[in-house]
Amino acid sequence: MSAGVSPHDRSRVRSLLNEEKADLERSIRGTRSELEAVLEARADGSADDEHDPEGSTLSTDWSRLQGLRRSFAERLGETEEAIARLDAGTYGTCAHCGRKIAAARLEARPVAALCIDCARELQG
Repeated sequence: MSAGVSPHDRSRVRSLLNEEKADLERSIRGTRSELEAVLEARADGSADDEHDPEGSTLSTDWSRLQGLRRSFAERLGETEEAIARLDAGTYGTCAHCGRKIAAARLEARPVAALCIDCARELQG
């Protein structure tokens, strides 16, 4: 059993994390499709990338989409790690100090692997 997490809460957290994982996977697929469209537009010699007064450039779109894809992939990794901790029975235990992560922190950030004190310490 996960540290301090009741069976009901464990089920609720698993459901929430699985939904988040599915949402992120959909977002990654959508971003991948948009990146492919930008690549196609770049390959098309008729796209006037730098002089379109109506919108952003293809380079700007590419950078924005790459950033989104990286962000989604990072969040997906955190979500998968949280699911693994849930499966291992370590969900809710700080990976740094071993203390219990406050319920309010887990409610606000279900993927949290660190208690608030360790997160602050390691961030700064």
